Amino acid sequence: MKSAEILKASLKWGGVLAVAIAVVGGGLGYLFDGSRGLTSALIGTAMSILFLGITAASILFANRWFGTDLFVPIFFGIVMGGWLVKFVLFLVLAVLLRDQPWINPTVLFLSIIAGVIAALTVDVIVVSRSRMPYVSDISLPGDENRPK
Repeated sequence: MKSAEILKASLKWGGVLAVAIAVVGGGLGYLFDGSRGLTSALIGTAMSILFLGITAASILFANRWFGTDLFVPIFFGIVMGGWLVKFVLFLVLAVLLRDQPWINPTVLFLSIIAGVIAALTVDVIVVSRSRMPYVSDISLPGDENRPK
């Protein structure tokens, strides 16, 4: 499995888990605090998936320069730029949502944490099952039977 396939699988399964967190978190949020809790859970889930998706998307985008002489600085520039965008966006959203009467901060916080834990779990599972070699230009047992 190539790195682009790993990141795409991670994004796909992260999206599936995000829907599950939105449904469960939204239901619990609605149960505890009505529409305010539901809104908070949906916003928290969207925030966590957006922030984690920015990293995967930036890596997928940066991999387009693989094989060029400037791949390493371009790659790290794009990925670090993505992290800076996430950090600034998080601060802006935290300030904007801080004192809103239609937000339940506890539900928002718990749904963000659930989204982050779920996304990290998906990343670990996808990468551990990927059979990604640690070195290049080798073949693994069974590779000769796989379609290219």
